[in-house]
Amino acid sequence: MIDWRHWHNEPWLIGGLVLLGWLWAVLAGPLRTQLVQRAGASAEAAVGVSFPRSRAAKFYAALFIFYLAVGSPLDQIGERFLFSAHMLQHQLLVYPAAILFLLGLPPWMIDPLLPRPALRPLRLLTHPIACAIVYTLVISVWHAPWLYDWALRDKFVHVCEHLTFFGAALLYWWPMLSPSRTLPPISYGGQMLYLVGVLIAMTPVFAYITFSGEILYPTYEYAPRVIANFSAAQDQLLAGVTMKLMGMGVALTAFGVAFFRWYEEKK
Repeated sequence: MIDWRHWHNEPWLIGGLVLLGWLWAVLAGPLRTQLVQRAGASAEAAVGVSFPRSRAAKFYAALFIFYLAVGSPLDQIGERFLFSAHMLQHQLLVYPAAILFLLGLPPWMIDPLLPRPALRPLRLLTHPIACAIVYTLVISVWHAPWLYDWALRDKFVHVCEHLTFFGAALLYWWPMLSPSRTLPPISYGGQMLYLVGVLIAMTPVFAYITFSGEILYPTYEYAPRVIANFSAAQDQLLAGVTMKLMGMGVALTAFGVAFFRWYEEKK
């Protein structure tokens, strides 16, 4: 049964999050003036740039949510018992964690890195069409029954699944929340079209999970029922509905924000 004391404290997870937090602190602290200068500011202006407290709160909140998604007992529940709990994990990675991560990056922390030759393909990868294709393919392909169930049985594959979900989510939100002045967000009109396009592209995987007449993933079909009178079919239906409603809710909220800003821009 569920062990509510089961929190993941593996070195790769804790160490990775601590490393990201430490790296952000170093870039925003001792190296801030140098980075601001490299981003194009004068020496005087660079010295006057204050520590980005609000961005720090967002960045570290993203790391905390990431840990809650993959390190809390939610991971055990989603891996062994409930498809809907696993879906919630993914929603936490795709929406609040990815959004806050991007909002937590100041432009001067990103732009000095972009001229590096190794990062030049990022220009192509962050094009809205590329972002939409990568995000749709990653989410859809991972929900293929054999691949999804493999991730539930193999810890390494499961880690790869979550990392690719998070990476694809960063690309999904980049055209709207890009922290870069070199690769800025697209226009508000473009953002609205982009969101509608991704919602349409994601409809097949939503429908596949929600309206399937059979249990797609054997792990959940034969898992112990931790909630009385809650069958595997109901669990799968809840997972599909959650995926659809949360995806639509967040996308429509982002659409509304883009529409309001577009309207204000045109006034």
